[in-house]
This record gives sequence, structure tokens and C-alpha cells, in this order.
Amino acid sequence: MKMEQIRHLISQSQQGDQTARSELVEANLPLVHSIARRFLDRGLEYEDLLQIGSLGLLKAINDFDLRYDVKFSTYAVPKIMGEIKQHLRRTSTLQVGRSTKKLASDALHAKDMLAQTLGRNPTISEIAAHLEVQPEDVVCAFDAVSPVYSLQTRISQGDEEAPEFQDYVATSGGHESFMLKQALESLAPDERQIILLRYFAEKSQSEVAKELGISQAQISRKEARIIRQLRHEL
Repeated sequence: MKMEQIRHLISQSQQGDQTARSELVEANLPLVHSIARRFLDRGLEYEDLLQIGSLGLLKAINDFDLRYDVKFSTYAVPKIMGEIKQHLRRTSTLQVGRSTKKLASDALHAKDMLAQTLGRNPTISEIAAHLEVQPEDVVCAFDAVSPVYSLQTRISQGDEEAPEFQDYVATSGGHESFMLKQALESLAPDERQIILLRYFAEKSQSEVAKELGISQAQISRKEARIIRQLRHEL
């Protein structure tokens, strides 16, 4: 099915045309099958994986923004995979070891103490140095005891303009890392500096504002706009 035809069907589906929606689902079922097969060893029946993946496909159809020149399959794949992964996380039983729980508790205590001492939220590296452990151990401890959220959950609940968690998540795959690098290189030097300081150097907005000689409000506005641009690029 050609891209123009897919975009037309999406437009019709988003306006309530059930026939167009059914045609889109049928045309993209091979994609759902392909993704579902990757999760066959995770404890769910294949038919269940297909149903969950199809739900992700429907969400992709509903949420796809026709203003952007993006292939639908490129947008649908993470939606389908995200729906399956989220279901697996909800239905799995995660056992957290006693030592990991203790480290997480110690790290939270150290975070509060360091925040009072430093006058800002400490970085992971600073918490790890205080506890005399490796930074990756602190990250793992926090991850083990933190609640699970969908990547589509917004940072500020109830704010439809707020960025989603997925806007801040760096991926480890080669293809995704390459895309992220290309997207960062498309930014203006001052925009790229803001992102690098905020999400790689782990600096707060106030720290970045002080370093760049502008107000925190300006940093907040610039950051929100840059995140939207990066999201579009990716």
C-alpha cells in the first residue's frame, strides 16, 4: 500500500470511518505479527501478543500526526512494541533483592542530604561517590524500586503540552543512537549546548541558565521547543 493511500486512510479513520480503520489494521497486521514473534519467550501466548500488539496499532492510527512527513510504519513500530512491553511489565512479578532495596534506601537518604548541602539536586555520580559505590549500582537500585510508567506518560499530569517520558529516553540500539546523533547535529550550537548540559552533564535549568548568562524561564522555553524539534526529527 502506497504512503499516500495510507495517509488518506489514516485521515478517514481519525474522522470515524470504521471501514478505513479496518483496512489499515489488515494492511499492517504483518507488522504486528513480526513484532509479536520477538516476545514469544516472555510467557504470553502468541494470540495474546497479537491482540495486545493490535491495540498498539490502533493507538498508532489514532495518534499519528499527519502534519509530519513520517512513514506510518516508523511511528507504529515503537507504539506496538511499547504496548506489548507495558503489558509484560504489568503482568510480571519483579523480585528485588534485600541488598538492592537497602542501597536504594541509602541512595534516597544521601540524595536528600546532598540536596540540602549543595543547594540543588545531586547527580548520580555525586550520590555514588558519597556512598562509595559505582554510579551504575545507584541507577540499578533506583530502577529496581521505582514504579513503572508508560513511555507515553506525560511528565506533568494533566498538561497536554508537557513532554512525554519517551522524549527524555536515550536508546542503546545502533540505529536509534545514530538517529539521535543526527538529530542533535541538526540543532543550532546554542540549542545543542543546552541539551548537552541538561541531559548529559545532568545540570539543572538554573545551573544551565547561570552558565549561559540567561534566565531560567528562557532555558525552560528553549528546552521545551528543542525537545519538540528533536521528537519531530526522530
